[in-house]
Amino acid sequence: MAEVKLINVSKIYENNVVAVNDVTFTVEDKEFVVLVGPSGCGKTTTLRMIAGLEEISKGELYIDNVLVNNVPAKDRDIAMVFQNYALYPHMTVYENMAFGLKIRKLPKDEIKRRVEEAAKILGIENLLDRKPKQLSGGQRQRVAVGRAIVRKPKVFLFDEPLSNLDAKLRVQMRTEISKLHQRLEATMIYVTHDQTEAMTMGDRIVVMKDGIVQQIDTPLNLYNKPINKFVAGFIGSPAMNFIEGTLIQENGLKFVSSKGGLKFQLDTNLDELSKYINKKVIAGIRPEEFQPNDSQSSNQKIEIEVEVVEPMGNETFVYFNVDNIQFVARIPSSVVIRPNQKFNFTFDVSKVHFFDGETEKRIN
Repeated sequence: MAEVKLINVSKIYENNVVAVNDVTFTVEDKEFVVLVGPSGCGKTTTLRMIAGLEEISKGELYIDNVLVNNVPAKDRDIAMVFQNYALYPHMTVYENMAFGLKIRKLPKDEIKRRVEEAAKILGIENLLDRKPKQLSGGQRQRVAVGRAIVRKPKVFLFDEPLSNLDAKLRVQMRTEISKLHQRLEATMIYVTHDQTEAMTMGDRIVVMKDGIVQQIDTPLNLYNKPINKFVAGFIGSPAMNFIEGTLIQENGLKFVSSKGGLKFQLDTNLDELSKYINKKVIAGIRPEEFQPNDSQSSNQKIEIEVEVVEPMGNETFVYFNVDNIQFVARIPSSVVIRPNQKFNFTFDVSKVHFFDGETEKRIN
């Protein structure tokens, strides 16, 4: 396997349309890195440049310490799994998986051994004689992954491979791909718009927006220490709640006060916040930080009227509006709550995230 290194890589189309802007990151040998972001953020374009399917406008790309900017895709020793499977409809599963090896003119015995080995890993040994039209979506995706495995490439690239599958199958295939990474000890780069996939699969995550890398970190660090408001709102489901207001000081105590009149006290003396007195700040509260009827003195109480309740089985999402600010809380399903009900929520101020009101960069 191999390290993949991007140094100031950009993709600029006609009329100076910048799809990827000055991207720099390294995928270590045997690491699983996920590129995540909303549609149009440049993640797939970045993957295609690594694959050699898009020309690099600026910057340098190294695979296994070799500069590959001008190396054709077929000579980069990578394998790519596409969103739409890209299987040959007239070929059997075996023929689809063996096709790349035949092109490379490997001996028949070696091809047979590799295909059967990959089929066993993926649990599709009984499908080798079928055509793609006879397979389910999940089976087709396994074949596409198997076709990549048999090549034994230096790097595996995945372009939203699970987006065409139903919810249950997506969860199953997430697990299968993670197991595959551990078993093959492979270098893998995976693109998705689904932050849940990113959080559950990646050793590290590259969060992108408008062609620019926002943050590169482990899933836990992204969740607990988002570098800006965008990352904070994108990572986590349901998304983080935001209160835009002004940081004020009264009688030596600090408060965040919103335009609508929502006001809460800070029970912390963070030095980083001292210079924001009378300036705009954004307070971020994760849905799970809201607690029903908690009387801890360090917490702030909000009286609300429930708008929407979404039972999720072991937990419930509760939506409410306070002073024209929309909130969502995640609470245990054991707490019975109904729409239009008056309710008290509390939250621990020490777990509130703060962002600069102008730059939206993290303060604390």
